Formats: sequence, C-alpha cells, structure tokens
Amino acid sequence: MKIVFLDRKTIGEDIDLSGFERFGEVVIYDYSTSEEVPERVKDADIIVLNKVLVNESTIGQAKSLKLVCVTATGTNNLDKDYLASRGIEWRNVAGYSTEAVAQHTLALALHLYEHLSYYDEYVKSERYVNDRMFTHFEKHFNEISGKTWGIIGLGAIGSRVAEIATCLGANVVYFSTTGRNHSDIYKEVDFDTLLSTSDIISIHAPLDENTLHLIDKTALEKMKNTAILVNVGRGPIIVEKDLADALECGQIAAAGLDVLDVEPMSSDNPLVRIKDSTKLIITPHIAWAAVEARQRLMKIIEGQIEDIISSK
Repeated sequence: MKIVFLDRKTIGEDIDLSGFERFGEVVIYDYSTSEEVPERVKDADIIVLNKVLVNESTIGQAKSLKLVCVTATGTNNLDKDYLASRGIEWRNVAGYSTEAVAQHTLALALHLYEHLSYYDEYVKSERYVNDRMFTHFEKHFNEISGKTWGIIGLGAIGSRVAEIATCLGANVVYFSTTGRNHSDIYKEVDFDTLLSTSDIISIHAPLDENTLHLIDKTALEKMKNTAILVNVGRGPIIVEKDLADALECGQIAAAGLDVLDVEPMSSDNPLVRIKDSTKLIITPHIAWAAVEARQRLMKIIEGQIEDIISSK
C-alpha cells in the first residue's frame, strides 16, 4: 500500500503524520502542481490532498488508485464523475473544526467590538505612560449582552456561535440561506430584518447560488452604522469593493474577515487600502487551523484509510 501526500504544507508541518506509516509506504510532497501530480501518483494506492485538482489529466495514469482523501470539507477540486467512472472512492472531512471556527469568530468580533487594536497602540505608543488618568475613554465600546447577534447560516458552526453568543447575553437571530435549517431555540428572521436589526453579523454559510455576493452594496446599506460584520464562511459571499466603500464612508463600523474572494490575497483587492485595524482585521484563512482541529482532521483521515483497507 502506497500513500502519497500531495500538499502536506496545507495541514502544517507541526502535525505528526507517522500514524499513516502503519498502512504502508508514505511519500510526502510539500506542494504539487497539476503538472507534477501524474508522475507522483502513478503508483499510488491512496492520495491525500487539500487543494490539488483531481481529474483525468492529473490521475489518469494512476492505475492502482483506490481512494482520494481531501483534508477539508469542500470537494470542488474533485472531478467526481471521473472518479466514479474509475471506481475510485473519495472522502472529505466535516465537523473537525467547529470549535476552532466558532472561537475565531468570537475573537474577531471582540477584537473589533472593544477596539483592542486602538487601546494596544495607545499603550505601546507610551501615551499611557504617566498619563493623568488611570483609564482612557477615547473609543467607546458596549457590552454584547442585550445586543442582537445575527447569524447567516445556522449549520454546525453557526449553531455553536449562536450558543456562545447566547452565553454572552446576546439576542440571537438567524437567516437560513437555503431555507433548510430551522431552530426551536433561536429566532429565524428574513434577510432584511437580520441586516437592519443586528449589532454583530457573522457569516457561516457555504458558497452557493444562494450566497454568492449576498453581502453587496444594497445589503450593507441596510445595516446599522454601528454594526460589525464577521465572515468565516467563504470570501465571495461578500462583494469586497462594496465592503471597502462601506468601511471608508462609515456605512458600517467594522469588519473581521478570515476568508477572501481570492486566496492568498490579491494585490488589487480593494480591502488592501484599508490600514485602520479598528475598522478592518483580516486573518489569512486560519479559523479552522487550531492545532487540535488539525490533529482531529488527520485522525479522521487515518480512520477513513483504515476503513477502506479493512473492507477490501
């Protein structure tokens, strides 16, 4: 049995992969281009990857291939029809990062809501040194308790964020982008109501025909000018130019993003021009990447391989 990791660096070099050696030979590549894949997988039984394209041109010569494991939830990089025609099974992983993404959502929201970057700079610039008063009121912030937290996409992650927000005393409302997720615990509202009434809005929806460019100029204009927007779903849910304009003119107070339209960030992204961290904080798609989440992810992949081997 030969297992080939095609883009190992996408799961982090700090994650131990020695557990896979019990299945047979393990070959690891940091990254693989589509041109490099055919030679690298030609005698592989199992391939493990994150972003690498899997189709006839990349794996067509892999005559022994039995299983494709994706170290993520999304599988739009797989040609599933071709895999089915070859009898090659595929697996992805869902649910491994719920706690990590929910935690990161809260981190982004609190960073912006309490103006932490401003107060950090206030102290580090030594304006607080020998200041006349023990506290500093320049940037006002409010308690989350009693405010409305709007959630777009009440799946596993959205539900966990709703639970955390409730613990903080927020009134949670949600909008289901598919119309399939409903809750007896939280109040379901239409999209316009969520936009106009929420003090914090967090996005946890997948990218599909219902969510592509959901947050555009029209949507942003319906939000409170004191509102904070957090996106840990998918970048193209937000029209980035419209968000940049809204932040610059004060249409909304701030935004925290972990996902972008193009990743890594494009130099012509209109959000590049916003340097004020009290208005915008962007993290490089790391919400999922807590150490425990990545360890959990690879243990699930190990289990998937074990199941395939034992079933043969």
